Amino acid sequence: MVTNKLQVKYLQFLSVDEMYEESKKWLSELSFIKDEHLFFDDIIKTYTLDLINKKHFTENKEIITSLAESQKRNDSLMESVKVHKNNIEILLDGIDQIKEEADYKKEHKELIIVVSDFYKDYKNLKTELFKIIKKIIKSKKRRLLENL
Repeated sequence: MVTNKLQVKYLQFLSVDEMYEESKKWLSELSFIKDEHLFFDDIIKTYTLDLINKKHFTENKEIITSLAESQKRNDSLMESVKVHKNNIEILLDGIDQIKEEADYKKEHKELIIVVSDFYKDYKNLKTELFKIIKKIIKSKKRRLLENL
């Protein structure tokens, strides 16, 4: 994938401060996604009866399962980024630890790819969830108008 190759080359030009700031940004965004997961859980609870409708049960079940997997993946990724951010002192301690410093940079490069992939997958999941909820809300409004 072209994007990954560009990101790998990009790492060579990152300073320690930039890697630290990028890690902080990831944590902030992952924390926000965690809050969004809670929001989606509330929406799912609100529309549970509509989501288990026989017509769309299988499709909705897959999305709900994907949301649960996304929550686990987000928690795991948050933990990995926290550990990575805290280990930046390897680059700052003034001691030449060439292997450890190279490993840290390699880990950062891998995290760039993993976090980017997670964001892409999460965006797709979010889009699908909103489509389903939008369809349910429209259906409820239509039934309400028909009953007037």
